[in-house]
Amino acid sequence: MSAKKERERRREERLQRESEAAENARRQRLIKLGSAAAFLAIVAVAVAVVISQSGTSGGDTSLEDVAEVESDLGGIPQDKLTLGRPTAQVTLVEFGDLQCPICRDFAVNVLPELIANKIRTGEAKIEFRNFPILGPESVTAAPAAIAAGEQGRGWNFIEVFYKNQGIENTGYVTEDFLESIAKGAKVPDVGRWNREREGEAAAAEVRRTAGEAERLGFSGTPSFAVEGPGTSGLEALGTLGSLGEFEEAIEGAS
Repeated sequence: MSAKKERERRREERLQRESEAAENARRQRLIKLGSAAAFLAIVAVAVAVVISQSGTSGGDTSLEDVAEVESDLGGIPQDKLTLGRPTAQVTLVEFGDLQCPICRDFAVNVLPELIANKIRTGEAKIEFRNFPILGPESVTAAPAAIAAGEQGRGWNFIEVFYKNQGIENTGYVTEDFLESIAKGAKVPDVGRWNREREGEAAAAEVRRTAGEAERLGFSGTPSFAVEGPGTSGLEALGTLGSLGEFEEAIEGAS
């Protein structure tokens, strides 16, 4: 075979390889585009289903699940923002933001069983400390919980708020919304609650607990710490997910 024919053969082979590579790349792009379209369609359906099932996007003054909160917490002592018997040796501390959707997930999906298994039995108590990091509405909501705690309804306020939480920083944390939460939590004296949530003492308490969270190295919510006979003071746990992790932390601190 002449050198010219050999060069032509190699050229044809190269062109063939390039053509095959280009066709393969085109197919991969089509596959990716199809997959992306399918994924977006699935997401759209999922969002539609969630909205249709929930019936509300939260942040409404027509409250939901008030009776459920009362049932979950009924009969358990409350002192300010601490839920549980004063004699409980272990204290689980939640640093939370009332606007935080992950805090809401904890309140809805983990806390009821934790209350039933560990708090109601007197093995531990749980304290909520405000760490309002998501925006101005978080800062507005935090002292409202503290003021409810001054009348022994702090945890009811927190839980009713979470059950009716809206989308963060959309303007839903209004005076009307907060007052509806206070009434749903059965705060006895709403006038006193209004005065105290706007006072310097509540604001100072929010600053104190937020500073404490930062000193513990926390940068997100919810973050947890525990204190008991088996710990050296208040020990940071970070973010826990499952009921088993919380129970293990409480048992380890006992």
